[in-house]
Amino acid sequence: MNDGQETAPANAGGVSGAQLRQFIERIERLEAEKQEIADDIKDVYAEAKANGFDPKIMRQVIRLRKMETQERQELETLLDVYLHALEGGAA
Repeated sequence: MNDGQETAPANAGGVSGAQLRQFIERIERLEAEKQEIADDIKDVYAEAKANGFDPKIMRQVIRLRKMETQERQELETLLDVYLHALEGGAA
């Protein structure tokens, strides 16, 4: 007997409700952890700034350190070429 409330089958349309719920809950937990880590990183930047370091430059250093050596060297070479081109055009 149905009391007016619809209940979805456990496996509606080939989708397992229990399995889907597990995936969603795992993602939600990871998102919460990601936010906590982002907050921790923000705190470290604030602490570094309070100690006289420039967070903007620190972010750039971290970005560069993530690059492969060859990629970073190519970037530095292009940057150098562009800066020289600008200096030559401004004169």
